[in-house]
Amino acid sequence: MFWMVGLRACDGRQFVYRVYAPREALPGDLFWAAFHRHEDDGGPRVSDSFDAAEIRWVGGTDPTLAELTVHQY
Repeated sequence: MFWMVGLRACDGRQFVYRVYAPREALPGDLFWAAFHRHEDDGGPRVSDSFDAAEIRWVGGTDPTLAELTVHQY
């Protein structure tokens, strides 16, 4: 019932964020939500290349998910 967005850091680590958004959310919106959350948290530099991100849907379909919120996982 949420998206998992993985961002690769320049030091080889991967940071994964749980993004609560509708199933119909655009991948670009999911990427930028996770990217900006990471930047706000002050973590190591991550790739700003959309193609480097891993974006996966987790769960079923829940039409009540209307807002895009991000949590580090």
